This record gives sequence, C-alpha cells and structure tokens, in this order.
Amino acid sequence: METIDTLVIGAGQAGVAMSEHLSRQGVPHLVLERHRIAERWRTERWDSLVANGPAWHDRFPGLEFDDISPDGFAPKERVAAYFEAYARKFNAPIRTGVEVTQVVRNHGKPGFTVNTSAGVIEAQRVVVATGPFQRPVIPPVVPQDAAVLQLHSAQYRNPAQLPPGAVLVVGSGSSGVQIADELQRAGRQVYLSVGPHDRPPRGYRGRDFCWWLGVLGEWDAPAMKPGAEHVTIAVSGARGGETIDFRRLAHQGMVLVGMTQSFADGVIRFQPDLARNIARGDANYLALLDAADAYAARNGLDLPPEPAARQVLADPACLTEPLAELDLTAAGVTAIVWATGFTTDYSWLQVNALDDKGKPRHHRGVSSEPGIYFVGLPWLSRRGSSFIWGVWHDASYVADHIAIQRQYFAQGDPGRRQQADFHHPVAEAAIQN
Repeated sequence: METIDTLVIGAGQAGVAMSEHLSRQGVPHLVLERHRIAERWRTERWDSLVANGPAWHDRFPGLEFDDISPDGFAPKERVAAYFEAYARKFNAPIRTGVEVTQVVRNHGKPGFTVNTSAGVIEAQRVVVATGPFQRPVIPPVVPQDAAVLQLHSAQYRNPAQLPPGAVLVVGSGSSGVQIADELQRAGRQVYLSVGPHDRPPRGYRGRDFCWWLGVLGEWDAPAMKPGAEHVTIAVSGARGGETIDFRRLAHQGMVLVGMTQSFADGVIRFQPDLARNIARGDANYLALLDAADAYAARNGLDLPPEPAARQVLADPACLTEPLAELDLTAAGVTAIVWATGFTTDYSWLQVNALDDKGKPRHHRGVSSEPGIYFVGLPWLSRRGSSFIWGVWHDASYVADHIAIQRQYFAQGDPGRRQQADFHHPVAEAAIQN
C-alpha cells in the first residue's frame, strides 16, 4: 500500500495548479490522472475550438504563451500543451493512466483509503480536481431510437462527422453558438435552439470583455445572481474573436427557435420564449457597454468611442414569427447536436462531502468532510473560478488551508512539535494590523 500526505485526483488545469501550490508549500503529494494531462482539451472538444479568452488572460501567472499573441486565442491542442509545459516547469508529481475508483474515510486512524486501477493509496488529504465537465447531459426529449443522429457537443468534432442534411443545435452558450456557426459556414442549414443567455461584447472601445469584467469587479462576484442558474454565456474566440450576434446569424440563413420542449411523431416543439431570450441577451450586452462607458468617464480613460457597438440589426423573420414546431423529416434534419452542458459524477467519492443531490458541500473548496477539498468548479469562490487564472487562485487558497492543517497536526505530535515551523498567514495578518 502506497502512502502520501495529499492526493490530487485529476491533472487538468485544476490539478496542475493545485500541484504547483502544494509544491510551494512543501506538501508531499501525488496527482493521479486517468488519461493524459489536460485530456479533455484534447479529445472531448471539437477540432476547431480555441480558448474563449485571450492569451494574456487565459493562462497561469507563471508562464506565458510564447508562440501566440497576447490578444490571440489559443487552439485547444496548444492549451493542452501549455498545461503539460507548466507541469514540467516545477516537475509536478503526476502519474497518468491511473483511474480512481473509490475514496473512503479510514476508521480508527486519520486519512482516506483510495482504490485505483493501479493499487491502493492511503492519503491524509484528498483534493478532487476532476472539474465540472464529467458527464455530458442530453435532455430526455428525443428518443434514442428516433430516425435522427443525436450527439453531445463533447462528441462533435467537425461538420464532416454528420450525415448530409440540416442540423438542429440545442443550446445557445459558447459551444452551441460556435458549433452552429461552423456548421452554417460549411453549407448546412442550421436550426439553433436559443435559451436564456448572457451576451457580452467580445471587445469594446479597444479592450476585450475579459478586461472590462476585471476592472468592473465582475470576476470577483462571490455568488451567482438569483435566477441566473440556467443562463449560459455566448462568447467566442473563433476567427480572432467576435461578438456573438444572433440576428446576424439569422440574416446569414440560420433559423433561430425557442428552447426545445418536446418531441412526438417526428415533430419537435419549441417554447414560445425566443423573443424573450434574445431580449435578455441584448439587455446584458447593453448593460456592459453602459458600465464600461461609465467606468471610462469616471477614470478619465482616453479610449476611442464605439457608437457602432450599439447598432442593432433588424429583427429577422424567424424572430418576429418564430417556429412553434419543426417536422424533422420535412425540414431535412438528419442530426441533433446537444450543446446542453455537463454534470458531475462523484459516485466514487464515498465520503460525507456531498449534498442530497450529489453536489459538493464546501466553502471556497474546503469541504464539509475534513480532509476533502475541491478545486476547478464554477463559482468555487467567485465568478472568475470558471477561468484558468481563477482556478490558479482558488488552488492557492486550498493549498494554504492544507498547509495550515498540517502545521496544526504537527503541533499536536510531541515528537514533531519542535520541527514544525508554524505559520498561520491569516492570524499573522490580524496581529500585524
């Protein structure tokens, strides 16, 4: 049986960041990854995907993209290679090709027993860094035996993968919009099912929206606004980055429809909410422009005005007279791409760290189960937790907590007390102030 102080499960961006901070704290640890480092960036995304944030933003503080312009958008293979290079930078103790199958708390002694495909490990602490994209979700609307190909956005690769014919894309977040746009550019007739969404400008007055959200303090929002639990964000780094404009896509031939509601006898029906969803996205877009203008004026920033950003195209026919239903055969729809998100799967984590819905119970990644931690989840500590840099800062907080707990444990052991260099950053800051 192998023993380790801290075991990190997952070697994506969260696991790599966690390993760096644990290394800086001098915490003995091991990272297990069932595939390769950053595997989801390699094989669970479509071929043309690029990062949705510019290279200056979507990275860790300790390493830049040396072959991509700071304002450019890294292709998915380059992002995966970036995390590999970052792990090599500090010699991260990552063991690939090992799957964790069970985590249980020890009885009569501290720590956890972890069963893996390569044997058993005992760890004093376990950090779950498997991220939020664990199991693709396809709503049970269209039966699997229906005469149409159905696949999740995690399975979609390129237009040639789909049979000839029209395509229905369900989901108006970044994945759904980018896949729908790619299919349309490939000559397909595309129907896009649009739900509630935020639609920030890709850039405004010479600054990327990531910069605007930063200076406006939006990345540090501690909690999601009430009623926004099912709101996606429509933004794209494709073709050098562009603002998503659903009216423009419709004027180019895409047919917008409301949220997908039901299916019967070959006919799919949509909710009568398309105009409301588009209006909500417009309001979000304009609100950010207003906040940016106010910030620029308040701080005397010499940024070029951009009145064209407020111009709105005429409503297309599919918006003024939306389809209530679509006969898939009559419309020639041969495939449905479900860009409907993911859910987590913690069936292997058999400790008291989850609520009755299987969601982690934690505060900033520190679990309700002592010794269990989470990193890499949306809104772990703030809105920015979903972004690469946000994961890095969240991992720093968790590593600090682990280091403090190890110091307390050492102080309680008379044989180790003299060796423990006790350092409590929170308490020391209070004393200094």
